Amino acid sequence: MKIQERTGAGQGRSAAPAQPSVGDRLPTPPRERKPALAALAVLLILVGALGATMLVLQAGDRIEVVKVTEEIPAGGSVTNSNVTSVMVAEDSSIHYIKWSLLDDLKKLKAVSTIPAGAVAVGEMFGDKVAASDGKTLVGLSLKAGQFPAGIKVGDTVAAYRVTEGGSGTGNSSASTSGSANSLLVDKAVVTTTPGGKSDDEIVGSTNSAYTLAVSSDEAAALAQAAANNEVVLVLVPSSN
Repeated sequence: MKIQERTGAGQGRSAAPAQPSVGDRLPTPPRERKPALAALAVLLILVGALGATMLVLQAGDRIEVVKVTEEIPAGGSVTNSNVTSVMVAEDSSIHYIKWSLLDDLKKLKAVSTIPAGAVAVGEMFGDKVAASDGKTLVGLSLKAGQFPAGIKVGDTVAAYRVTEGGSGTGNSSASTSGSANSLLVDKAVVTTTPGGKSDDEIVGSTNSAYTLAVSSDEAAALAQAAANNEVVLVLVPSSN
């Protein structure tokens, strides 16, 4: 009887389903490796590092250049009061004027009006001044006494018609056109001087030839008065 009971008990135990052990797991498929994505990530990291390095290098490679602080008219010159120095990133494609060349720059003239706030570049200046937009160049030949000594290229002058008793020293019929002793041009810029060089001064000599840049609507009256020897120039202070 005991043998049969033990056998029956063993058969009962074997009939129960076996429980899996705690450490057993279902197999998982191996992860798929993507070398292209890994290479792209490495490339992006390298590009970012290179870009940061270039920014640091450019920030350190800066030069001191000339910046205009007050508007310079066509034919005007650089002075200590109308420019300052600023630091910019060096760029070989831009012809910056270095601050160390300021004394040389003062000898040149603005080829056109330079607004305040502009960083000076070589193309803005030259030995001679051409007519800017809306301006006409008028050549004059005046005798001593018709202009003050010491006028330079870039100076601003006023031109007056001056006649004697209403008739000038030239053709009397032409002199009657326009008022005697009247203002012809309130602001004209000297562009060339009798010496033919941009930095020459007009000295009191007979038949001094020079050129003024004036508004187009003022050119005819000025040229006519000059042809009749009726023009007198007056230097206009820069503060005006």
